[in-house]
Amino acid sequence: MGATKTEHFTVQQNTIATIAKALGHPARVAIIEYLLQVDTCICGDIVNELPLAQPTVSQHLKELKNAGLIKGNIEGTAICYCINETAIEQLKSYFGEMTVRLNEKKSSCC
Repeated sequence: MGATKTEHFTVQQNTIATIAKALGHPARVAIIEYLLQVDTCICGDIVNELPLAQPTVSQHLKELKNAGLIKGNIEGTAICYCINETAIEQLKSYFGEMTVRLNEKKSSCC
């Protein structure tokens, strides 16, 4: 069996791609925005905030957690979610580096 394509890229490139893919759905962006707004761990309230069925919200939460954007802690029979600050810092750093490079380049390409 051949190598997967992800093995040809850096850890940072794979990490950013995973995060970007997770943010590629508006419901997931809405979940992130909601968690940032409430600034606390949320258990069942997320379903009440979105016009989606509970299983659909659960699937979106799973994708965000797999990408490392949110953390989930078990409290009783519920899983409470909050933002993973490390992932947000990785995005901030990546786009910050990109901005610095663009400002340094300032070419009239295209």
